[in-house]
Amino acid sequence: MTYNLKFASPDYKPSWEVRREMQVELIRKYNPDIIGTQEGLKEQIDYLADHLPDYVVIGEGRKGGDDDEHMVIFFKRDKFRLREMQSFQLSETPEIIGSGPEVNPRMVTWARLAWINKPVENDKNRHSQDYRGHWENNLEFYVFNTHYFNGRIDTLARLNASKLILKKVNDLNRFGSWTAERPVFLTGDFNCRPGTAPYKVLVGDKNSSDPDLLKNSFEDPNKIDWILYKGGVEVLNYEEVDFNVNGVYPSDHKPIVVEFEIKDKIEKTTK
Repeated sequence: MTYNLKFASPDYKPSWEVRREMQVELIRKYNPDIIGTQEGLKEQIDYLADHLPDYVVIGEGRKGGDDDEHMVIFFKRDKFRLREMQSFQLSETPEIIGSGPEVNPRMVTWARLAWINKPVENDKNRHSQDYRGHWENNLEFYVFNTHYFNGRIDTLARLNASKLILKKVNDLNRFGSWTAERPVFLTGDFNCRPGTAPYKVLVGDKNSSDPDLLKNSFEDPNKIDWILYKGGVEVLNYEEVDFNVNGVYPSDHKPIVVEFEIKDKIEKTTK
């Protein structure tokens, strides 16, 4: 799931106090394994984390620490274990968190996750038992989450953001000692539509076959919230969630939910 929560502004109606229970209800109803959220302030992320204890929450504010809007990934604690996490800024100095424009800087949070499995007899993919009595297997994948710059004047900034993200994805050691590449998922509010220049940097044209590019999980020319992917992955289902309570929506964005199947079996080589 990718979901722009709409930041808790005193000027936006309905208020966060009205919307927050609806967001919890929505997430519980759809029960996604992974959620990339945008615009959430610390109080919003804390509320969701407190009311959705099945999830581990990672990420930080776009100015560093707890300040400002957060770029957050939620993942099911009984399904995945965090192997690695990093953030970088959508700026000329991506390694400096908070860099970029003084107002509304933008960033990316990404994580490398491993599936957690219960013990299976003679399962050659499992690792040693962890502290919770679970087993980790060798199936890993990456999740990137972002929120692009908004407005016509930021067209170039969005284009440069796409170039930076694509470079970061392709710089990953996605093979290493593995026999197949680890899949990558990119969730976000991109503030531009399919077919625009920032989109084409990531996905290419409709018939692009460049292995460095990502794919879109759906085809809708009007959507600015996307879930992109690459690797041995098949899209099983896509839905734009039209969830409301008596005509009141929990955000000014509708979440996007995509069901994937990871096709390639990822095992360590014996070399």
